[in-house]
Amino acid sequence: MKREFTIPYIEKLLLNEETWKNLGLVVFKVIVILILSAIVVRVGKRIIQHVFLVREKSPLTYSERRHTTLMKLLQNILTNVVYFTAILSILSAFHIEVAGLLAGAGIVGLAVGFGAQSLVKDIITGFFIVFEDQFAVGDQVQIGTATGIVEEIGLRTTKLKSYTGELHTIPNGSISVVVNFSIYNSKALIDVSVAYETNMEELEKSIEKFLQSLPSKYEELINPPSYLGVQSFSSSEIVIRIAAETKPMQQSGVARNIRRDLIEFLEQKGIKIS
Repeated sequence: MKREFTIPYIEKLLLNEETWKNLGLVVFKVIVILILSAIVVRVGKRIIQHVFLVREKSPLTYSERRHTTLMKLLQNILTNVVYFTAILSILSAFHIEVAGLLAGAGIVGLAVGFGAQSLVKDIITGFFIVFEDQFAVGDQVQIGTATGIVEEIGLRTTKLKSYTGELHTIPNGSISVVVNFSIYNSKALIDVSVAYETNMEELEKSIEKFLQSLPSKYEELINPPSYLGVQSFSSSEIVIRIAAETKPMQQSGVARNIRRDLIEFLEQKGIKIS
């Protein structure tokens, strides 16, 4: 027999002490579940962070890039698992059959499985990116048309922050070619134009002496910069080129500093710059 929700019945239900006890118990369970979940996530993240800090001090091979990326990935996985379990526990507190819900979700998941291929591809590609160490959090990379610093590598997406402040969220499955600027040393190329009538022999000797003094001034330099010679010339000027090996991602700043110092040096030597 179908129960009719009449006004007297609703009043009786609201005035029933047992109803409020059950509701209070459910609310209490939900609050406890949420608090415990937050504590587990926080403590779990601390434990993961501590494990990696201990790993840093071990005599075995250590890669800061790889450890930072793995640590954040494991913390993300922990958060997702704990809160998913919390949701199931909250549903159980409301007397919702979780087993039946999961079974139904499995049938629905099977029905839309072909549509979720991109999601599976994103997750699998994300794992390969991390474990093959293609790039890590903090690296400067180029993915497609986006260039910037890797902010986060998740299970499904990678977040890349450009120098102008834009945040690119890229599905892992769409990452095919990655240019990583952070693994090896960088190369800075500095071109300076001097007047055509410049004495090249004297210029080369002066620049060689100037370049030898730079490593003590800029710690980003790996070796003293090299004078490569004349890059091009015209009827009014000669373009000379200098190459400098720097630490990863430091080439732009080093090139600007060397260019500024070189201009000041040449002016002091009385060499005209075009």
